Amino acid sequence: MGKLKVLFIGGSGVISSACARVAVESDIDLYALNRGHSTTRPLPAGAHEMRADVRNPASVRDAIEDLEFDSVVDFVAFAPEHVRTDIEIFRDRTKQYVFISTASAYQTPPERLPVTESTPLKNPFWQYSRDKIACEDLLVHEYRENDFPATIVRPSHTYDATKTVLSGGWTSLARMLAGQPVIVHGDGTSLWTVTHHDDFARAFVPLLGHPRTYGEAFHITSDDVLTWDQIARALAAALGVTARIVHVPSDVIAAADQEWGAGLLGDKANSMVFDNSKLRSVVPGWRATIPFERGAREIADWYLADPARQVVNERLDALMDKLAADFSE
Repeated sequence: MGKLKVLFIGGSGVISSACARVAVESDIDLYALNRGHSTTRPLPAGAHEMRADVRNPASVRDAIEDLEFDSVVDFVAFAPEHVRTDIEIFRDRTKQYVFISTASAYQTPPERLPVTESTPLKNPFWQYSRDKIACEDLLVHEYRENDFPATIVRPSHTYDATKTVLSGGWTSLARMLAGQPVIVHGDGTSLWTVTHHDDFARAFVPLLGHPRTYGEAFHITSDDVLTWDQIARALAAALGVTARIVHVPSDVIAAADQEWGAGLLGDKANSMVFDNSKLRSVVPGWRATIPFERGAREIADWYLADPARQVVNERLDALMDKLAADFSE
């Protein structure tokens, strides 16, 4: 059997960049189709870069020419029309199509933990999640009716050094460094699963070309489960300070900031713990090995290494001041 030939649509995102690196290290013949604008996460040496606008089907067809693939992975499909276009382009060009969905598609809030792949898909709070569910519905129909070889992968909260995990991005970290209060939703005790992108990639790449994945869905998450207070404290410790945590109800945050609130009510406000047994049945021996305390140090080091990365959102900072004043004990 020769090398797997794999196409990534994307390749420079938090998840896809790690997957690209591990794919090349695994001797996969990797092609990456994107607009080539990212310098934060360049493609690894050995990958073939193809430039195209993924929202322009003619541009995609021109870029891939007559190439065929063992697997095509779309990291940047967010709506059914994106998936429908992929199906039209790649139906006869790939042996496997992998759709990157989201674990926020699962029943929110969940009625039973841990979450498994058979947990219902239902999120009435977040349009992003509902769009991903609609994409999955389309692929399930195509697999059942037309034998389209789809595999669905659902990441949970996957991060790298550029993503702070805590809401607010650098603004929250800057507040910690300044000794200002940092906002944690709810009472800080809900359970959350965070996954380092390197751990995700080591589980993901073995799914490529694997015949037992066709028509199946898998989530890939760490077993590292923390409370939101623990997440905030780990980030503060990585910065060399102590977090001054102020707890604010999620619905209050949602009323004050629609975008922040959608991600809370539709995802982060609910305890989420996952059972990875199905994944391990096809990737035996895999386990996540990077604790968040190590990831927090990577995050702190990345932001502190370059002042250009330290951009405070003044509107959000002012809102955090107000919330902290309203809810400080």
